[in-house]
Amino acid sequence: MYLFPKIFANILKKIIFSGEAMTVDEFKIILRQNLSEKRYFHSLCVAAEAKKLAEKYGGDPEKMYVAGLLHDITKNKTDAEQLQLCEKFGIMLTATEKESPLIWHQITGAEVVKQELGIDDEDIISSIRFHTTGKPDMTLSQKIIFTADLISADRNYPDIKEIRAAADRSLEECIIKVLQFTIADIVTKGNPLHPDTLNAYNYLLLEKRGLLDGNV
Repeated sequence: MYLFPKIFANILKKIIFSGEAMTVDEFKIILRQNLSEKRYFHSLCVAAEAKKLAEKYGGDPEKMYVAGLLHDITKNKTDAEQLQLCEKFGIMLTATEKESPLIWHQITGAEVVKQELGIDDEDIISSIRFHTTGKPDMTLSQKIIFTADLISADRNYPDIKEIRAAADRSLEECIIKVLQFTIADIVTKGNPLHPDTLNAYNYLLLEKRGLLDGNV
């Protein structure tokens, strides 16, 4: 398969001929072949955190475990490989996205999960697709994976305790806090800000204040 090891082709043959869906163990085999040890461990941690958040906030724990596990499936691909995946899947990056290679993996990852792993669950696909930028009017699943990626057990950054405490109170409160930092950091560095990130922040803030009128 394109950019993926032979083990993937063997697993895919089994699925085609048996009609069975991939198992979590098979996903882990593919991840081990495509991620660094550090990134693989991070994926396991995000999966575990996503499952806990789903249990707390009324999501589907097993579905969120899979989404968390696969959210960074293309993270360790080079920029050239990311662009090859974009070409393969017909992804047209916007001008802002072309200047933001750190978010490419959320875009290519969603397509790999859908088109190469055969996952057709929109909750899983879309939560991977927006786990870095966020988006306005995020679904519960999107909020869970966005948050799990930020507070997983392997994370260790300034204010992590505060962010985890916020997530324990409210997914929305946690995401607002993180987006405030993210937006300020991106602007300070002089990098382009993806409109989904800005709109996610505005939407959550206006929603919190009861000011949403259908437009952000």
